[in-house]
Amino acid sequence: MRPLSETTSICPECGKLLSASIYEEGGKVWISKDCAQHGKTVELYFGDYGMYEKFRRFDHVGRRVTNPNITKKAPVCPMDCGLCTIHSSHTALANVVLTNRCDLSCWYCFFYCKEGDKVYEPTLAQLKKMFRTLRDEKPIGCNALQLTGGEPALRDDLIEIIKLACEEGFEHVQLNTNGIRVSRSLEFAKAIRGAGVGTLYMSFDGVSAQTNPKNHWEVPAALDNCRKADVGVVLVPTVIKGVNDNELGDILRFGFKNIDIVRAVNFQPVSLVGRMPRQQREKMRITIPDAIKKIEEQTGGQVGREDFYPIPCVSSITRLVEAFTGNPQYDLSSHFACGAATYVFREGDEMIPITRFVDATALFEYLDDLARRINEGKNKTLAKAELLANLPRFVDNKKKPKSIDFSKLLRDALIGHNYKSLVGFHKKALFVGLMHFMDLYNYDAERVKRCTIHYAVPDGRVIPFCAFNVIPEKYRDEIQAKYAIPQREWEEKNGRKLAQDFYKRNPLAVRNCSCEKCGLK
Repeated sequence: MRPLSETTSICPECGKLLSASIYEEGGKVWISKDCAQHGKTVELYFGDYGMYEKFRRFDHVGRRVTNPNITKKAPVCPMDCGLCTIHSSHTALANVVLTNRCDLSCWYCFFYCKEGDKVYEPTLAQLKKMFRTLRDEKPIGCNALQLTGGEPALRDDLIEIIKLACEEGFEHVQLNTNGIRVSRSLEFAKAIRGAGVGTLYMSFDGVSAQTNPKNHWEVPAALDNCRKADVGVVLVPTVIKGVNDNELGDILRFGFKNIDIVRAVNFQPVSLVGRMPRQQREKMRITIPDAIKKIEEQTGGQVGREDFYPIPCVSSITRLVEAFTGNPQYDLSSHFACGAATYVFREGDEMIPITRFVDATALFEYLDDLARRINEGKNKTLAKAELLANLPRFVDNKKKPKSIDFSKLLRDALIGHNYKSLVGFHKKALFVGLMHFMDLYNYDAERVKRCTIHYAVPDGRVIPFCAFNVIPEKYRDEIQAKYAIPQREWEEKNGRKLAQDFYKRNPLAVRNCSCEKCGLK
């Protein structure tokens, strides 16, 4: 056993804060904690130690907000969110829940209004307050917003909400949805695009009806309507071992085949919420390295483990731009174990990861070194000249796709700060990401402190994702109960029963899809 770090975790039985150890054993990373009342819990934390060490090299403490919402003298993570004075990342992506109603009831979902639950739907005034809290973060106001639920497309005033978000200054607004309403109405797709939604963050758990009963039959129409309405799509598979992990390569190929409209595939290894015996957890648990290895196997090595880097690797770019401008920049300073990503480009029918033609590790090391030298007094004009001269050596032009001038792209972003050029980059590449949200068994408070994905709530707080959802009795459920209304009251107010919004698929109305055309089975 090789000790790696000490942290704070939670007893999955009683919720008590516990000291925990993270260590390597058998080539994998584990987390162990011991509750005096409920005994020892050992859980898989990261499925590959080598990948853990590669990712850990990019570990760094991010930028705290200078106007935290919680100014308690000695806050305790994760019990005093948020954002508190010890949280070490600003909000990179904000979630705002529009409703806890949903037209589906997926068995693994931890977040929908069940029979007898109260209905949570913040008012426009409450939403405006939340939007302003996010935009007013210092020194960097949040500019990326996800409208989520439940199923946010069930809100009758959704278009008004989207417009309000844009009026408050959010540059990127995405809708987290199962895509059903979009699949049934081109007019709705055009309406959300016209109001300001740029991206549909759409559930997509597999390419077959067996793995994706949620929206398998609706996906083709949803993509077609997004094409016609010019709405980009992120496919979001929840990955569960033994359920759909055999289709990760096919999911990636499906996104690649539809690269004209699909901007990203963002795999999410399942968070095992609730109490679950160890044998059942082992049956379903899959970590980021496990999923990456599945992708490598199922794509025949076209996309492999060496192509993925942790999310905070891009902070090297942030540090250099800050050194040039003297102004704070967005810093994706999440914990290195929280996520991984790469970009895949098209060359004919071949998938080419960005790391096959860019020496990413050397590039990040060089950018960090140059930023350090500028901060120590190097002349910025000479630094820009040096950067221009050196960037080409990190790009192998013989291997890069012909459709993109990557050296120019780097120059525009790093020297000209022309981030609009990145729009074209995203339309030519497929972002492949993995984000593993925690549960009580693998909980690590150090990850919570670094979280960059936050929820804004009506009482003015901004709460990290894995506090909000993993400790629901203290955050999500308590907050929503306070601001929710009984189902009967909601039904009387809206003139319809909650059950009327449940989606009932008409097999004669849904579109059958040609496997040859788009990759669905």
